[in-house]
Amino acid sequence: MKKHLETCKNCENQFEEAYEFCPHCGQQAKEDLTVGVLFYNTISNYFSFDARFFKSFFPLMFKPGFLAKKFIEGKRLLYLHPAQLYLFVSVVFFFLLSTTVVRNQVEDLDSKLKKTIKTPLISDSFKLENQKNIDSIKLDSILKPISANGIPGMKAEEIKALDSIIKTNVNDGENLNLTFDDFNEKEIDSLIAIDAPDKQIYKVMGMDDDAGYISRKFYTQILKFYKQRNGGQILQAFYDTIPVSLFVLLPIFALILLVLFYKQGSYAHHLVFSFYFFSFLFTAFSIILIANNFIKVPNWIDGLLVFSTFFYLFVAIKRFYNHGWFLSFIKTGLATFIYLIFVIPIAVIIVGLIGFLYY
Repeated sequence: MKKHLETCKNCENQFEEAYEFCPHCGQQAKEDLTVGVLFYNTISNYFSFDARFFKSFFPLMFKPGFLAKKFIEGKRLLYLHPAQLYLFVSVVFFFLLSTTVVRNQVEDLDSKLKKTIKTPLISDSFKLENQKNIDSIKLDSILKPISANGIPGMKAEEIKALDSIIKTNVNDGENLNLTFDDFNEKEIDSLIAIDAPDKQIYKVMGMDDDAGYISRKFYTQILKFYKQRNGGQILQAFYDTIPVSLFVLLPIFALILLVLFYKQGSYAHHLVFSFYFFSFLFTAFSIILIANNFIKVPNWIDGLLVFSTFFYLFVAIKRFYNHGWFLSFIKTGLATFIYLIFVIPIAVIIVGLIGFLYY
């Protein structure tokens, strides 16, 4: 008897007509696209994800190292995949961070910087204090006619004493000037006022003609910041680069674990552990952000919660790597020390530079 074959609309492979689903890709064999089917697939997929997420949430928060250990043992469909869980939780965390802390800090910084535009960059009192910087030639040209012709109402001895006092004050203040590392604000303000080319302003700022790309980029950003007083955008750019940097920081954390536990499985094992641990961190920090958004949580409680993540890591390492309590504590402390003292500061510097150069 001849078998009737169906062609899958998704993968275009053929299979027997009796099958309800394609044995090659799993798509339903005969399914007309209706509004009901469309929403059923969407909702079922969504709640399938949610079901595994909520099933993973409790052990993630209260059973350190449990999910990573189960995943390594082969239970990979019962709980949410470590990378998928990490991506989901990190998106939620950075959304909360950007809509609460970052937005408030950016707006506050911009408002403070914009106030400086309403007042002169060089106040009259500042100018008066720095009149002592008049060079000796100009000073002599001013004092010579006074000494020769005198001042009505003043004796020659008094004029001589005044001349001495003025010159002494000038000499005492000879190191005061209007420049900061060759950055002459008054001259730059004048050039900006007449819409002078940026290249001309860069020279006044001290940039050499043969400056490299990074150096030119720095001067470009400094001038942009000086013109607009938009420090908030620099801060925003810094925060925007953090999620990207974490894709580097997380594998580095796994690499540290690989060095400390080199006999405890391949790099992939340590990467699974790191995914779940960072997922816990983002979940805990998200809860802190939500709580602070509704009530004013004392700083000491926030600090205590952040500090408790070390003990979570300690228990997770003990459970996942099957070490003793003392050895687990030593290696947890060592991993934390390396990560906080060396890895994160370097990452912050790199992220800060990227944020400044490309905001």
